[in-house]
Amino acid sequence: MELNIDQLIEDVKSTASEVITKDVTTLRGFSNRQLRGIATQSALVASGIATGQIREGLRDFFLDQIVELVRNFVNTLVGLALATIERLWNAIVNVIWGAISRVTNIQLPAFNPL
Repeated sequence: MELNIDQLIEDVKSTASEVITKDVTTLRGFSNRQLRGIATQSALVASGIATGQIREGLRDFFLDQIVELVRNFVNTLVGLALATIERLWNAIVNVIWGAISRVTNIQLPAFNPL
């Protein structure tokens, strides 16, 4: 039995699409909620500064808080992106391992990422 390269490519593409679609949906929902919170906080701070409710002495404190919100948001996105890449890697290797196992009739050892 021979490994069907075209079928393997299609299986990898399909698996990759499933992982990415699921994770992008999760990322999109998370991003929308977080960005709405950051935008709302920014609007409140802008209003407070414009009306004088936030005086110069506290202005930097509130602005720094927005910077921290954005930093945490971006760091979380990076973490989620890395998790997606790892899930994608695992899924693709599992597809390839399955194809090789079917062709060789040998159960390959489980893939253990670094």
